[in-house]
Amino acid sequence: MKKLFLCLLLACAALTASAQFRWAAVAGFNYEKYHFKQDLIQVDPSPGFSVGIMGELMFPGIGFGMDFGLNYQMHGSRLHLGDRLIWASDGYGTEQSTMHLIQIPVNLRFKYTRLDGIEQKIAPFAFVGPVFNINVGHNDLPALEYSGGSVGLQFGIGAELFRRFQISGGYYWDFTYEARTVKLENFSQRPEGWQVKVAYLF
Repeated sequence: MKKLFLCLLLACAALTASAQFRWAAVAGFNYEKYHFKQDLIQVDPSPGFSVGIMGELMFPGIGFGMDFGLNYQMHGSRLHLGDRLIWASDGYGTEQSTMHLIQIPVNLRFKYTRLDGIEQKIAPFAFVGPVFNINVGHNDLPALEYSGGSVGLQFGIGAELFRRFQISGGYYWDFTYEARTVKLENFSQRPEGWQVKVAYLF
């Protein structure tokens, strides 16, 4: 058992020593929509954006690796609260709800690099992993109360160009709620939608 553990430890150390690490500046566009537990009001998606940094750790020869990052993201939706008397009686109509988050994504990724030299110009990749969100702000909408953070999942595909740029697109959704209405405590929402990102690798 000790010999097996030692062999595994040495193998992990060898892989880590040969891994290639790079970091990048990242900017992105998102188009997300809040999904509530019950279909009580109309919700319209809104555009948003993100900026941050990313680290990429790839193991040469096998194409597998991981990436992680630290991002600021803004997203939101338009809520038709005036459709229901419970909020219309307080003077609410169609209101914009906007969230400001610090995001920490951690993805497994596979990059196809055995393309007989073509990968120096273009290399496709895929990724999937959890996203940990910390709520740092929101617009003034007293009808909602907000959680301190949430956890979601993202997946997507992309391509690396000339070993310098990465363009990716993917889908994201939250597992836990991000906000809920004050009057109806069980009426909570989580964001879900598409994201497009561009990274410049150093």
